Amino acid sequence: MKKKRIIFGSVALVAVVLIAAVVLGISLYKNKGVIKPEMAKLKAENYINTYLMQSGSKATVSDITEAYGLYKVTVNIGANQKVDSYISRDGVLFFPQALNMDEASKTAAANTASNSNTASAPVDIPKNDKPKVELFVMSYCPYGTQMEKGILPVLKTLGNKIDYELKFVDYSMHGDKELKENLVQYCIQKEQKAKFNDYLTCFLKASDSASCLASTGIDTSKNDACVAKTDAEFSVTANAKNNIGYQGTFPGFDTNKADNTKYNVAGSPTLIINGKDASSARDSASLLKSICSAFTTQPKECDATLSSAAPAPGFGEGTAAASSGSAAAGCGQ
Repeated sequence: MKKKRIIFGSVALVAVVLIAAVVLGISLYKNKGVIKPEMAKLKAENYINTYLMQSGSKATVSDITEAYGLYKVTVNIGANQKVDSYISRDGVLFFPQALNMDEASKTAAANTASNSNTASAPVDIPKNDKPKVELFVMSYCPYGTQMEKGILPVLKTLGNKIDYELKFVDYSMHGDKELKENLVQYCIQKEQKAKFNDYLTCFLKASDSASCLASTGIDTSKNDACVAKTDAEFSVTANAKNNIGYQGTFPGFDTNKADNTKYNVAGSPTLIINGKDASSARDSASLLKSICSAFTTQPKECDATLSSAAPAPGFGEGTAAASSGSAAAGCGQ
C-alpha cells in the first residue's frame, strides 16, 4: 500500500502508538456523549480528505459498525485499497489503523518456525487406491489462499484419481466478507461442483466474487438459494450478530464443524490426506508429492512436473520467498 501523507503508511512505530491510543481513548472518552454512526462516518470522511489524503485523491468511508467500544469503519483510499479504522463514539478521536497483537505474534512465530520451501511427505499417511484429500481454509486467509493456488494445478493433474474436497475452518478471522464468501464457495462446491475450481481460480486473482460468478457461468439464483438455506441451517449470520458460538473473538462457521473436531483442525490451511494431518509445503510440486505418497500404486500422473515455486500468500499471482511457502505460516488461534 502506498503511503498517504503521514497516516496511511506502514510505519510500525506509528501503528503501535495508535494501538496505545485506542486503549487510552476508550478509557478517557467512554463517558462522553455518543454521536450517531452516520454522523461519525461523515465526520471521519471529511477529516481524512481534508488532512490526510494527497491532493487530487479522495477517500470514502463505509461499513460502520461497533467494535471494542468504538465505531469501526472501512476507509477506501483508491485502487482497491481498504483500511479498517476506528472512531471514538463521541466522534473526537480517529484511529487510522489497528494491529491485532495476538494474530501478529502467532504469525511471526509461525514464520520463524521453518525457513524451508520443501517438505517431505509424511511417512505415516495410510495408502489406498484413491486417496481422500481434505483442505481446510478460511476464504480470506492469505496462507489458505496460498495453498489453494498451489493445489489447483495438482487437482487438474490428478483429476478423479483422488477424492478431494475443500472445507472450512470452524471459525472466521476476516470479518463479514469471509463469512459470506465461505457460504458462496460452500454452495458452489455442493451444488455446482464442476464449476468450482474455475470459480476459485478466478477468485484467487482479485477476490472479485461477483465477476467470477458471472465469468464461470455459476447459476446465481440457485447459489443464492443455497446460501440462504445454509446460512439459516447453521445460523452463520445470526450467531455472528448475536455473539453466539464465537471462538475467542472470532465468529464460528460450522458447515464442516464435525470434521474440524474429528481432525483437530486449528487454523487455515490444514491439509488432511487419508485422515492424517499432512505437513506439506505449498508449491504444486510438493503438494503433488505429498498426495501421491498416499496411493497404494502411484498413477502416471504422479510423474508430472509441476512448479516448485510457492505461490505468493493472499490474492493475485506471482511467487513467494522460500519461508513464505513453508508449512508453518497460517491463520489460527
